[in-house]
Amino acid sequence: MRKEPAKAAPARGNGARLLVVEDRESLRRMLERALGGEGYRVDVAADEAAAVAALGAGRYDLVLTDLMLPGGSGMAVVAACRALAPPVPVVVMTAYGTVATAVEAMKLGAADFLEKPVELDDLFAIVASLLGERSAEPPPATEPSEGEPHAFVAGPGCPPIVGSHRRLHSALRLLRRVAPTETTVLLLGESGTGKELFARALHALSPRKNGPFVAINCAAIPESLLENELFGHERGAFTGAHRREPGRFERARGGTLLLDEIGELPLQVQGKILRVLEERTYERVGSGEPQRADVRLVAATNRDLQAMVEAGELRSDLYFRLSVFPLELPPLRERPSDVMPLARHLLARLAERHGLAPSELTPAAGELLAAQPWPGNVRQLANVLERAAILRPGGRLGASDVEEALSGAEQGDRRQLEEALERFDGDKRRAAEELGISYRTLLRRVRQYDLEGFPRYRR
Repeated sequence: MRKEPAKAAPARGNGARLLVVEDRESLRRMLERALGGEGYRVDVAADEAAAVAALGAGRYDLVLTDLMLPGGSGMAVVAACRALAPPVPVVVMTAYGTVATAVEAMKLGAADFLEKPVELDDLFAIVASLLGERSAEPPPATEPSEGEPHAFVAGPGCPPIVGSHRRLHSALRLLRRVAPTETTVLLLGESGTGKELFARALHALSPRKNGPFVAINCAAIPESLLENELFGHERGAFTGAHRREPGRFERARGGTLLLDEIGELPLQVQGKILRVLEERTYERVGSGEPQRADVRLVAATNRDLQAMVEAGELRSDLYFRLSVFPLELPPLRERPSDVMPLARHLLARLAERHGLAPSELTPAAGELLAAQPWPGNVRQLANVLERAAILRPGGRLGASDVEEALSGAEQGDRRQLEEALERFDGDKRRAAEELGISYRTLLRRVRQYDLEGFPRYRR
């Protein structure tokens, strides 16, 4: 019986045009052959000048560039691609040990990165994903495609991180790379972008996943109590210390400790955190005996730490220790396509938590939500949806319902802020502590609601 020849697997490239920028000829040719075999049209360049000239002469769908180039830098290639209209996505290649540089490239606009030696399966997956996002029409906000990857679940005990935007998935890719290590991670992003969710995902994907996950908001604890809260105290260390109490470092032993709002650490505590990072030891209040800090440290902030260093508010040596692996979370306003899947996810959780029938959003309500600036990000979206779901449980939430919830949430936020300021006679720092937010966040809200001087002017 005659055997039929096997059918060739369809190429996935669909003729997309790629530019590969790599100075090492052997690797350049290998990438050209491999990507060409997948159906892509591939041009090559050996240095920055040739790459920039190629970008000026033709239109590319994606660029793959090394970071270390003779007579230039892959960073310049990233910048040139971002300057095009529309910008071209860039994947950077980096040698082992220069991942921090790749992170900087992603902050400048690179879509993703690959470590050398390049694994072709990883390369093909990244290229196909990025080109698929560029070429495919985005699904309607109210009717997402069947099976669309909206949620990333890190592991047991970790809530899902919802969204399909490229910047969010790039951040998740970085998270998966760094999670198995002991590297200190610095989560950067505005309030409400999900920094604690990312910290929990880091923990769930790490070898310490069976240990405790402990979080502390450095802005919510008075300066006089923060050292005790972090490191614990011995019996008799101060009036009322009737027994030894463990601090957060001790409670997190064998696991992960999240220092949220690390930009609010007072200077006298910063040196003690630096000692933990450098020597892996600390001392309880009232004791001179060093304790071993067996924790993986994750820090989070919505502040510009480099500007704080320049202003003398943050020790430069602590900043360099914290920023070994920065990971930036995009604000919700920069990924409006994620608002609808996020809203569905949040409404389902709200219904389960409050024992309500799940609410649905009409297309008009979805469009209205996606058009909001969301200064409070996902946290603000959750608050608005909770109000709407309670006012109209189990029904279809229309644009008018969303408008009512948006207005009510803003009024409630303003009222809560007014009450805190009135309770503390205008003392903004004490009001911030009471509300569990940072001093800078409170100042932003005071400006937003035009409450400067209410009920009387105090810092």
